[in-house]
Parts: sequence; C-alpha cells; structure tokens
Amino acid sequence: MEYRQLGQYGPKVSAVCLGSWLTYGGATEEAQARACIERAYELGINFFDTANVYAQGEGERVVGRILRQFPRPSYVLATKVYFPMGPSAQDRGLSRRHILEQCDASLTRLGVEYLDLYQAHRYDPTVPLEETLRAFDQLVRQGKIRHYGVSEWSRAQLAQAHDLIQQHHLAPIISDQPYYNLLAREIEKEILPFCRQAGIGIINFSPLAQGVLTGKYKPGAQVPADSRASDPRQNRFLTLDADQLARVQKLVPLAQAEGLTLARLALAWCLRLPELSSVIIGATRPSQVEDNAGAVGKKLTPATLQAIDQIFEGPQ
Repeated sequence: MEYRQLGQYGPKVSAVCLGSWLTYGGATEEAQARACIERAYELGINFFDTANVYAQGEGERVVGRILRQFPRPSYVLATKVYFPMGPSAQDRGLSRRHILEQCDASLTRLGVEYLDLYQAHRYDPTVPLEETLRAFDQLVRQGKIRHYGVSEWSRAQLAQAHDLIQQHHLAPIISDQPYYNLLAREIEKEILPFCRQAGIGIINFSPLAQGVLTGKYKPGAQVPADSRASDPRQNRFLTLDADQLARVQKLVPLAQAEGLTLARLALAWCLRLPELSSVIIGATRPSQVEDNAGAVGKKLTPATLQAIDQIFEGPQ
C-alpha cells in the first residue's frame, strides 16, 4: 500500500480509502461490511470515510463497531456534517450549533474519542462562512477533531474560506472531497490548481462512476442482476449513458496492454495526480476491495494517458 500526506498539514493516508456511501448500514448487511473493512485493513488501507447522514447514522454505527477491534491510532477516520438529521430546521446545515451537536453525535455513534477528519458535506449559503470555520476551529482546539475538510465546494468558496482562515488565524482546511473520475473532470480547471496552491489534499469520491468505469455495464446489454444499477437502494444517482458506456469499452485494450482490470486502470488514472491524496472506493465484497487496492503503485505509460485523453476528450 502507498501512503500519501493528506494536504500540507494532514496525516498520512492510504492511497485508497474505503467509503460507506449507500452501502454499510443500508444496502449491505453488516457481515458483508465487516468482511470488506477487515480485508481493507489487512491490505494496508488505513483510511475510512463515512457521514452522519448515511442511513441516518447507521452507517457510522456499523463502521464504528467494526473498526473498534483495531488500535485507534492505526486508522484515519473521516465523517461529515451538513445534510438533515432530523425534522427541525436546526437539524441541518453548517451553523455552529449543528456542527457542534453533530460532532458529538458522530463521536458517540462511531464509539471514538476523536475524529481524524471532519468534513463539511456541502457549502451552506444560509450561514456566515466565518461562523462555520470558527466552529470547526473550536472542535480542533477542543481535541474532538484532528483536522477538517470540505466536500463539493467551488473555487470561490474555497478561496473565501482560505482568506478568512489566514485573516483570523484559524485551523486550516486540509482536504476537499469532490466528484472526480474519467467521466467527470471539471475540477481540473479551477479546483485542482487552487488546492495545489493552498496545500489542500484531494480525496475524490466515485472514482469508478458508481461502477460504470469497471466495464460491467455494456451498451445494449441487460444490467447485471448483482450490480448497483439493479438495486434501488444503491441506484439513487446512477445513470447509464450509451455514449459513455461505448467510450468505456474502448478502455478495454488499454487496460489489457497495461496488465490491469478496467477498475484498476480508472483508479490508477486518478492517482496519477500528486495532489490527489486518496481515492474513495465503495465495496460490497472483499474481492472488490482487493481489485481496487491493486491499482496502487501502477504508473500508466504516457501513451496510455494520451489514448485515454483522446477517448474522453480530455486535455491534449
């Protein structure tokens, strides 16, 4: 396993992070979740990502129960706050009250004394940004969290936060969790350059586009019965575009030439970026964890990278 520093000030994390979105605590039985997490730990994956809103707290409970068997300093645990956790208007967003309350609730559900990384799951335009940043800073000073980060913030939002942090000498944002994969490269334009300059590490989610980049979905073919697309509990955001599926099939000979599965090719492509600290995978079977972890350390040839750009109309 390869370990990369999470931003300029964060801990060393495995290049592959095991997430629990739409899986643990929800569509995946706890025994399966346990098998995946334990196999990930055996493979050297030390980074685990969840969120309070995943299965309304059950995702955190499952992850916490399973990780409890391992020494606390041996893994990096991340969760998030923002989305509604109750019926009240106060039970959501990035107000100081909600951040502090949900941090305590997450610590209880996870069964730990501190979080390694606490993330703003989205940007909250209804709350002054300084209030949000001071709440995270307070948690750092209290020792309840080691670091904090954000997810899906724009460059302008990151830049404004960066200026406020420097102005008021607050704890820094160490990570950004954007959507990034071969089919979605928008962050290359503004987010990546800013994060590189500001020392913010990238932890991208859906590096396999919810399975599309594994090649399991083929143009004109029936959706596999055991896939995410066939499970309404997991198929909340997955769309199968015929053109994209056709482009993915063009990756097959490139993967074969590199001696990789399609999944490993797609992950190795993400990990080519030095500012990318870790890719967040989702797995319902240990074999998926093993396949994904096999992408670590694979350096794609310049010819392969150029061919990928031509297929997906990326930078020339």
